[in-house]
Amino acid sequence: MPSNASLNPPFLWGTATSSHQVEGDNRLNDWWAWEQSGRVPEASGAACDHYHRFAEDFDLIQNMGHSAHRFSLEWSRIEPRENDWDENALSHYRCMLEALRARGIEPVITLHHFTNPQWFSEMGGWQRSDASEYFLRYVKRAVDALGPLARIWVTINEPLVYIYHGYMTGIWPPGQKSFGACRDVLRQFVHAHVSAYRAIHALYASRNLGPVWVSFAKHMTYLEPCRKNSIADRWPTCLRDAFFNFLFIDAVQSGFLFFPGMYCEMLSGHHALDFIGLNYYARDFIRFAGLRGGRFLGTACEKSHHPKQVREQNSLGWDIYPEGLLRILRKLKRYHLPVLITENGICTEDDAQRSRYIHDHLKALHQAREEGVQIAGYLYWSLLDNFEWDKGFKPRFGLVDMDYGSQKRTVRKSAQVLSDTCRQLFC
Repeated sequence: MPSNASLNPPFLWGTATSSHQVEGDNRLNDWWAWEQSGRVPEASGAACDHYHRFAEDFDLIQNMGHSAHRFSLEWSRIEPRENDWDENALSHYRCMLEALRARGIEPVITLHHFTNPQWFSEMGGWQRSDASEYFLRYVKRAVDALGPLARIWVTINEPLVYIYHGYMTGIWPPGQKSFGACRDVLRQFVHAHVSAYRAIHALYASRNLGPVWVSFAKHMTYLEPCRKNSIADRWPTCLRDAFFNFLFIDAVQSGFLFFPGMYCEMLSGHHALDFIGLNYYARDFIRFAGLRGGRFLGTACEKSHHPKQVREQNSLGWDIYPEGLLRILRKLKRYHLPVLITENGICTEDDAQRSRYIHDHLKALHQAREEGVQIAGYLYWSLLDNFEWDKGFKPRFGLVDMDYGSQKRTVRKSAQVLSDTCRQLFC
């Protein structure tokens, strides 16, 4: 266990958001530029106007009885131009932290949730060989300003998802399709996390701020072979599981990164995680796709191949499979670290379906704890319906319904299911 395990918070439960998806008018980042160029069906615009309405939203959280809330800082607000810092932005986020603390809610702060300052992107972004140094400078500035009000930090949200969409499929900024770029950005992300981890711990120690937890939020999908008895499907399923689900964790813990065609020494040392942040949503079935390029990792097949296994889907067609969360948690047990569910949620117009999803996944989480997995908490995605990147505003993930025209918030009945089930199983 890491030396700061004495933080040992009680079971944390609540919700999560990200800055660009809820704040509104984040005009200085690469996603805003991407939207304005017409690359997505809808622009984020005012989003949920959370930047101005955070106190109202935190009142909702308090009324629901939540003990924690995860949100992200917007790097482009804090550093709108290279090495030009906006103290008003830092003051704003300080006010948010104070508002959570005043309501008895533990903040979980994410430093990078998919968006980058536009100036950073124009300089080459995460493909730069010194990209992690720019990120580290921002991290030090933000943590120095906000550290006394926070104890739990997430450095990077879903690094492999960002790389896949931004550098392999090209549907997110910067819109590339390059295996080499994927490798370079992955390397920078590992450097960025480890450097940020060490810097945050050093800052807390030098200022006697007490114990701190630092991790990243790792998206994991439960994977099964399309044809269970097919060796051709089973081995790409295993490779994809190792690559997409566990490679980043192993790289920051061991100091080594394996990438097809590359095995390189990373930053020295071990224990660059104090907990594992897990984002889990669904299951995929994997089918053999060939041996060239990235195809050796297989491809996700259509769910229609599995009518007896796929009983329910969300509005984006993702397979709802609570058992997958339990099975992934069993695999994570080998790291001997607490696991915080940093995201788990469903987009649906049917709130009864959302209630079932929450209840069933919390039951799986409870079963994992009964089996000896260290469970630190559960954060539902999301507090509010919000801007869902290239999908626009149509997917509805929120415990709180958003009327985007009036900015009216309406708490859904599923919010009570979250509160009741967490209290029953974990408190």
